[in-house]
Amino acid sequence: MITQEQRDKLRGWFAGRLPDGLFEELVEVTVDREEVTVIGRIPGPGLADGASDAEREAAVQGRIQEFRERTRETRMAVAREAEHQFRRKVSWGVECAGQRALFTHVAAPVMTRLRQPEREVLDTLIAGGVARSRSEALAWCVRLVQRHTDDWLTELRDSLEHVERVRAQGPDTD
Repeated sequence: MITQEQRDKLRGWFAGRLPDGLFEELVEVTVDREEVTVIGRIPGPGLADGASDAEREAAVQGRIQEFRERTRETRMAVAREAEHQFRRKVSWGVECAGQRALFTHVAAPVMTRLRQPEREVLDTLIAGGVARSRSEALAWCVRLVQRHTDDWLTELRDSLEHVERVRAQGPDTD
């Protein structure tokens, strides 16, 4: 488990290391055992009043692609330093005009054992056309849980951080 202090240090490192003007704002730095994901806000495209939804969508996608290509070398130089220092892959994303886009990021395999009732859930998702495989169905389930349990997961993470603080004060800290 990553502690809040480690998260704060990572965010601080990126806030200090990213070149001025790369992002309008550093929105989020998340970390797990395999990956650090850095998301920043970039300016939206300038559009005339009355632009259609399709025009806005295309303009935002174009702005994101332009940013990705223009900043690739800079982002990769920062990523190399961070990967060496923090021993995790670095992935990037942006927020632009209310849309979030992640660039290439880690898709880590996860092994699990499921009993028949759990497998039946996955197989039903496949039969219903929601997923093409059990792996894809399980990923869909995780995304669904993630979307609906932010408060619960936040509370759980806070509890784990408290446990880490208590452990750090224990007799084996020398």
